[in-house]
Amino acid sequence: MNTLGKISNVVGNTFAIWVLLFGALAFFVPGAFTWIAPYIVPLLGIVMFGMGLTLSADDFKEVFKRPLDVLIGVVAQFLIMPLVAFLLAYFLPVSREVALGIILVGCCPGGTASNVMTYLAKGDTALSVAVTSVSTILAPILTPSLILLFAGKWLSVSAAALFWSIVKVVLIPIVLGLIA
Repeated sequence: MNTLGKISNVVGNTFAIWVLLFGALAFFVPGAFTWIAPYIVPLLGIVMFGMGLTLSADDFKEVFKRPLDVLIGVVAQFLIMPLVAFLLAYFLPVSREVALGIILVGCCPGGTASNVMTYLAKGDTALSVAVTSVSTILAPILTPSLILLFAGKWLSVSAAALFWSIVKVVLIPIVLGLIA
């Protein structure tokens, strides 16, 4: 195995530890990470391009043969997560701002991290990407609606801007990865 493969295996096998370490570091030293903010969208696009490189058109043909699997994933995404977030925010002794943050995270679709984790866990990456893509496309409508339902406040969101961001971060990179 080459050096890059060995590094990839170590990082992949210890991914959860890395997430916790960097999460703690960002919590205690946020200034160390704020410089990356302008690069988040292109970096997420690169991650999705990488996911696209691991997929083939046959992977998506298989997913479209199983639309029920995608539907179950999307429904769970927009029912279970917001409800659990609401219950956590309701029952935990947190400030109003933290409660809203919990609900916001629960109402947002799974992102590129879910695809990476699925890939690292040797799961069905094509299904993960399909569920993430569909739920992300639905997010401009469902996320504000769910926030209104569970948080009781309207969060101003431009559906067109969010949709274009989704296209740039998820759909275009995956398509480019598939055809590369």
